Amino acid sequence: MKIKKNLEVIRNNSILVLLLCASTMQTSMAAVSEIEAASLGKDLTPIGAVRAGNKDGSIPEWKNETPKAIGSFSSGDHHPNPFPDDKPIFSINSTNASEYDSLLSEGHKLFLKNNPKFFLKVYQTRRTATYPDNVYKTAKQNAVSAKLVDSGEGVDGSIGAVPFPIPKNGYEVMWNHKLRYRGKAVQTYAASAVVNTKGTYSLMKVEATLKFKFASDKNNGNEAINLVGKSTSPPRMAGNKLLVHESINSFDKPRQSWIYMAGQRRTRRAPDISHDAPYPGTDGIVLVDNTDMFNGALNRFEWKLIEKKELLIPYNSYDLHSSETEYEEILQPRSLNPTLSRYERHRVWVVEATLKPGFRHRFSKRVFYIDEDSWQVALVDQYDGRGELFSFSEGHPINYYENPLFWYTLEVVYNLQDGRYYVSGLDNQERMYDFSVNPRDTLFKPASLARMR
Repeated sequence: MKIKKNLEVIRNNSILVLLLCASTMQTSMAAVSEIEAASLGKDLTPIGAVRAGNKDGSIPEWKNETPKAIGSFSSGDHHPNPFPDDKPIFSINSTNASEYDSLLSEGHKLFLKNNPKFFLKVYQTRRTATYPDNVYKTAKQNAVSAKLVDSGEGVDGSIGAVPFPIPKNGYEVMWNHKLRYRGKAVQTYAASAVVNTKGTYSLMKVEATLKFKFASDKNNGNEAINLVGKSTSPPRMAGNKLLVHESINSFDKPRQSWIYMAGQRRTRRAPDISHDAPYPGTDGIVLVDNTDMFNGALNRFEWKLIEKKELLIPYNSYDLHSSETEYEEILQPRSLNPTLSRYERHRVWVVEATLKPGFRHRFSKRVFYIDEDSWQVALVDQYDGRGELFSFSEGHPINYYENPLFWYTLEVVYNLQDGRYYVSGLDNQERMYDFSVNPRDTLFKPASLARMR
């Protein structure tokens, strides 16, 4: 009798736990109410940032003001700095970093400590992240309709960009980054490089076409992004091509990828291009899910929304984008040239990703700092299996103001163990991105790789 009674207690408790878990999951993954959504475009910006400035005025009110080029500018030109008269307010280096401790990520603190020549030039804050009106419209619709599905691995009920403008958990914040607006399609031309401690590097160049299928104003089912890219330099890699299909629900449909090797003249399914697989051409500095600061499946980590705070992050990085800036000016030993970088004080969402038990990844923990005005990851601190800070990433953005949209002009991943770093998105001496393209879906078929020129 005693055994039977104990089993009954266990059964009842198990049912209670399951009900509680189901209730919690349902609550955390539900859309917000109409009352909450009504704050979008009022107290909140149309995509969910706090519209008001901060108490001391160092962060101004968001006014939906898209930057404008000074002087002549045509679509296809590099974007001149719309704030050429701005001067640094102050500078942070290894000797005074402790005075700004609360405004620095752990990655910046350690990097400043280990690199006496590195510094942050801090400018006045300009809230330049703006988007087309249809992005604002669909974000408000998404607020009351979008839901996480399959334990956060997918999104349902979302049209266009920014599925969760009023997020309730870390998964929703990260999906906002993954599905943020970058236009409907774009043709890119960019260089990348691994830079060693002496400042030596070799450039690799790639042309790519991306179609952001989630950005359509109609439901595209499970399609998120299609990408096809071609290496153009160095000669040993020229002609190699990559095709990627990214879904909105990686549980339902994992990433698919194909490669075409010019020397073999054939297309084949690519090996596992996901998670912590080393990203080709980066000497192991970058993992596949490091690109775009973070991309791909969320399933190996628990994503916890920690707080919103004020932080110094890269912003309005037009000097790093300028066609008048040579690559050798940017790529210095141990870091990007700090005289060309611009940092501003902004509010960021802080999301901590902790590796789930039983899963494998090079990083045991990652801390993401996501700009509230754009839902774009600005900084990432990445910890190894011993809990030590292994690397950190910066995304340097601009507003491509003829569109308008807010996106990186370049990204950098610093290896904190050996002083090397990898930078991608260098476009200073390349053709400017073309956001007017409208590629056909047939371009993103495996059979098209061999024919693509």
